[in-house]
Amino acid sequence: MGGLRPPCPFMQVHFKTIPSYLRVRSVTQLWTRRGCVSSVPELRDKELARSFLVDDMRLRIYNYNTMEKVKEIEAHADYIRYIEIHPSQALVLSSSDDMSIKLWNWEQNWECTFSFEGHSHYVMMTRFNCKDTNTFASASLDRSIKVWGIGAHQPHFSLEGHERGVNCIDYYSGGDKPYLLSGADDKTIKIWDYQTKACIQTLEGHSNNVCSVLFHPRLPVLVSASEDGTVRVWHATTYRAETTLNYGLERAWSIAVAKESNGLAIGYDEGTVLIKLGQDAPVASLDTHTGKLVWANNNDVLSASLKGTFRGIQDGEHVPLAARDMGSCEVYPQTVQHNCNGRFLVVCGDGEYIIYTSQALRNKSYGHALDFAWSAVGTGDYAVRESLSRVKIFKNFKEYKTIKCPIPASEEIFGGSCLAVRGSDCVCFFEWSEGTFLCKIDVLPISVHWNDTQELVILTCSDQAHVLKFDREAVDSALAGGSASLEQGVPTAFEPVHEVSDNIVAGQWVGDCFIYTNAAGRLNYLVGGNSMTICHLDSGPLFMLGYLAKENRIILMDRSRNVVSYGVLLAVLQYQTAVVRKDFDAANALLPAIPETELSSVARFLESQGYKEVALQVSRDSDHKFELALELQQIDTARELLDELQTNNFESTEQHTKWKRLGDLALAACDLRLAVRCAKNAMDMPGLLMLYSAAGDREGMKWLAEASIIQGQMNVAFVAYFILGHVEDCLELLLKLGRVPEAALLARTYLPSQISRTVEVWRQDLQQVSDRAASALADPQTYPNLFPDLEWAFKVEEIFMTNRNKHLPASSYERVKHDLDLDLIALLKQQTRGEVQEVQVVLSMRHVTDLILG
Repeated sequence: MGGLRPPCPFMQVHFKTIPSYLRVRSVTQLWTRRGCVSSVPELRDKELARSFLVDDMRLRIYNYNTMEKVKEIEAHADYIRYIEIHPSQALVLSSSDDMSIKLWNWEQNWECTFSFEGHSHYVMMTRFNCKDTNTFASASLDRSIKVWGIGAHQPHFSLEGHERGVNCIDYYSGGDKPYLLSGADDKTIKIWDYQTKACIQTLEGHSNNVCSVLFHPRLPVLVSASEDGTVRVWHATTYRAETTLNYGLERAWSIAVAKESNGLAIGYDEGTVLIKLGQDAPVASLDTHTGKLVWANNNDVLSASLKGTFRGIQDGEHVPLAARDMGSCEVYPQTVQHNCNGRFLVVCGDGEYIIYTSQALRNKSYGHALDFAWSAVGTGDYAVRESLSRVKIFKNFKEYKTIKCPIPASEEIFGGSCLAVRGSDCVCFFEWSEGTFLCKIDVLPISVHWNDTQELVILTCSDQAHVLKFDREAVDSALAGGSASLEQGVPTAFEPVHEVSDNIVAGQWVGDCFIYTNAAGRLNYLVGGNSMTICHLDSGPLFMLGYLAKENRIILMDRSRNVVSYGVLLAVLQYQTAVVRKDFDAANALLPAIPETELSSVARFLESQGYKEVALQVSRDSDHKFELALELQQIDTARELLDELQTNNFESTEQHTKWKRLGDLALAACDLRLAVRCAKNAMDMPGLLMLYSAAGDREGMKWLAEASIIQGQMNVAFVAYFILGHVEDCLELLLKLGRVPEAALLARTYLPSQISRTVEVWRQDLQQVSDRAASALADPQTYPNLFPDLEWAFKVEEIFMTNRNKHLPASSYERVKHDLDLDLIALLKQQTRGEVQEVQVVLSMRHVTDLILG
């Protein structure tokens, strides 16, 4: 497009369905209607700000935390096309349709410190050279790219070769290649060597103007966006077109990458798409025998020794590394993996593999392969998958055999004690020595991990994992006897042991314990079918590299290739392995080597395995020991633990609960004395009421009544007084609580001598609500006609008061239980005075019966 160029239109954030290998991530820069937005990378002592420009030729700076406008500048005489932030200095470049470039210094109150003129058409973009930040390049519709120095009025040189206006540029940040990328209205992308000033490659494929280009900082690709609506991904070395993305959102205007991940943001007319290219996991391998870590940074291979680097390092802290540059790899590393003894290292990428010596990165072997897998036995034994139908085994770095897969296509291979080949709906296992088919399992593993003894293997799938036991003797016997068939293999080769409902990301066996990270960001270990959490990885995605037994540390790496570690004692893992194998002699021998601080976690493991008695002896956690003692019904042990813990702390809710649980267990064992003690310590007043009434303990009931009042449990205190026959105390308690109507009814039934008093109190209380209702209350002194037989009730009360302290044993219940139905007032009326003494005895028996029945 020549002449006038309209600014790119507004873009809304929008998510589209994308292929499985592309995932949604975050955007770092996007074009907006009539202008662009760019974030300042770091303002050091200043407030973080965001510069924003629109078509009124003004530059606006905002604090992006508060969205407060910091500064507004009249920057150019025409539309502003682009702003570029210096990576380390307080400088900003703005380019405009007025054919000028201006340099702004925010530490000098956003003063324009320099103006660059030399283009003869709109300046579409500027970009600082990441390798020499004192220079920058500019792209213009005058078909040229100019390279400037920050303090120079004239450009150092110009790059010309595009047939139409240049829209976008980007510098190559990796390696030592002095490359500059450009895209133009002639629908091409050009790669320039800015030292020789030569165009080394022209990429064609777009059908409209190229609007944005970039070198990916982490992957060997370059990306271009065009007004034809497509985004093309090109190989950075071979320059072949890898893929074309088209999401149907009209013209593609801008692309940006996330520095610490493989994220790519694409801005279209109709929205913004955020995708992920490749994987975020760092390309690294840890030799767990020597503690040597090897990782790749683009094509460069680096190494560091982790021995002795953990002194003073806390869990989750970055481990300082003395990195050593081992050299550059011929292929772009996508995976790096040590062999079984750590002597060799394979680098895979771009459909090729190269085997190096691990110490000096000397080439040992190479070849073409889609996948590579080391054997767990031979130093130079490995397998490669060359195509969907061909998998080869190599022995001592020489091709040995091509295996025959009983599946139509092989999609991935895994190494270990056996060679695993995954198909579209299953995984097949083969023996390394002759490539004999052993077994087919109907799962689709993402990874396969073997333990050190080659007896256990875990197949990790997308949402679960399967632990299998490998029967080496059955396999050897079948191979020796020739009974392994081509169709069935050796049916008894594998036996399922456990299923793990977890999304395992990476892991390693240590004995019979499998340490792993999961998709939820937890570091766990699996032993005996039980998963236990070591810690939560809250600092972001961490990728497990392995476990160093000599250092007792789990090694992980983040996306920025920072190494962190977490401590797990080898002695603990060995002990748990011995327990799982039921080798109790070995377990007992290992137990003294475990520190006291780890014994409680060991005890929880023993409990999960069903060895609760041993767990009780091993645990140092008093709460855990108490729980175990209750489960084992060891009442004395639980009581001793509570006595030790709660010498001066009976008031906490947790301890009350423990005493109550122990009391329930004691009651189930008919130990009433301990049950009473537990209820007291737990302040379980209802429980004590039941226990004291069942045992006929009058002294205990008196204590309960008084203690319940102190604890505010008035209902229990009322019942305790009532069972004791202390109806006067029941009445006073009701009056104290303001339950005057209930007190009046109690007096009418059990204390007729207190009726007048309670009625008077009730009347005074009711007058506050209604005088008419208060006057309706009848006092027996004023209206004796309304209270028939009141005098006889006084006599019955007097008899009760005289005889209530004469108690009958519970054994007399059968003899006196019929007295519950006596009408005492009617009986008094019918008896003579001499017969009243007989009635007193009967009343005394009735009172005792009341006490017994409560």
